[in-house]
Amino acid sequence: MRILVITVGSRGDVQPYVALGKGLQSAGHDVTLATCARFRSFVTDQGLAYGQLSDDILQLLDSAAGRAAMEDTTGVLGAVRTNIRLARQANPINRRLLADAWATARQAKPDLVVYHPKVLAGPHIAEKLGVPVVLALPVPVSVPTGDFPLVGLPELPLGRWYNRLTYRLAGAGYRMYDGMVNTFRRDTLGLAKTSGAALTTRLPDGRPIPVLHGISEHVLPRPADWPGHAHLTGYWFLDDAARWQPPAGLVDFIEAGDPPVYVGFGSMAGRDPHRLTRLVGEALRRAGVRGIVATGWGGLAETEPSDTIWHLTQAPHDWLFPRMSAVVHHGGAGTTAAALRAGKPSVICPFLLDQFVWGRQVFALGVGSAPIPQRKLTPQRLATAIRTVTTNADIRAAALKLGRSLAAEDGVANAVARIDTLLRPAG
Repeated sequence: MRILVITVGSRGDVQPYVALGKGLQSAGHDVTLATCARFRSFVTDQGLAYGQLSDDILQLLDSAAGRAAMEDTTGVLGAVRTNIRLARQANPINRRLLADAWATARQAKPDLVVYHPKVLAGPHIAEKLGVPVVLALPVPVSVPTGDFPLVGLPELPLGRWYNRLTYRLAGAGYRMYDGMVNTFRRDTLGLAKTSGAALTTRLPDGRPIPVLHGISEHVLPRPADWPGHAHLTGYWFLDDAARWQPPAGLVDFIEAGDPPVYVGFGSMAGRDPHRLTRLVGEALRRAGVRGIVATGWGGLAETEPSDTIWHLTQAPHDWLFPRMSAVVHHGGAGTTAAALRAGKPSVICPFLLDQFVWGRQVFALGVGSAPIPQRKLTPQRLATAIRTVTTNADIRAAALKLGRSLAAEDGVANAVARIDTLLRPAG
């Protein structure tokens, strides 16, 4: 069967879908993965066919205005301000993404569409082609629950009604794009106008769109009030350790002493990566540990080398993290999952949105320190957290135990099995 997988965003929005695409391909399907042009070689190097989408969304997020807006996403007011700041610039970007997704679909001729919720065209393309559709995502934002509020909104002691209410706010935020999506349906796809077009949750016949979450139940227990069409499959890991040759200097540094602490914030740095880098260096010094500082995605800046800090452009997490004593990171879903599977305790310094969720969850599971929001990050706070996770035997034991559970789980295979049931002829 031909399967089109569509996703947009940063590498964290792409890598899990590449892993899923490879799993589908190994199961005998013909897979095209459509995403931003920046990731073309990443997709093709993994042996998948590539479908081109605009890079405009990444350019916006990389801009000064985008970085400033994304710093202001905590709480209701922050989320509202961010939407207002970015909406005007996002409108032409989303129109182009709608057109690009349809152009790719016409070429791929899929029998099934798997899409990230940022790709507004996904369910409408499937409706036009008359094929099944699956919403797939690494963050629990699309299925309401009373167990926890919508990602990005505060946890308040108001009970389950409040938590469920927060998911309605997501629909309200998407409504600004309803007109655009309905225009796309009418003018490009020849489909009728529909209610809630930008956040479609149901198929044309009224059944709910199946939702696959690339999350482990060992980390986020499945909410009891989730309906049957929502699934937790386990994480979608893309393992690259066997394909990667580490620099000799990196190996020598790791083996020259006690296991170092990894520090990396992906592309998250706010407006001053140099300030954050100086803070990290001072924290490592105060904690009395060696560090590997990841600079490859722009979140941290490279400084002069030293005997105690190694600057790393990039390395597969499945190779690097097992060799660390702890992992300090921003709390992105993929980095969090990789650290947990490696059995290493985390210090999460969240910048925005779901990063706060994973920070709280890691602390609640006893496999890391209390999260330190980046706005409250100081050398002393970070040093204290690093000392805690590298010396506390209970935290280290809990992280090791959870890592073994995750290592035994095959989230990609579970997701592929779910998708295969949709493609299986009835009866």
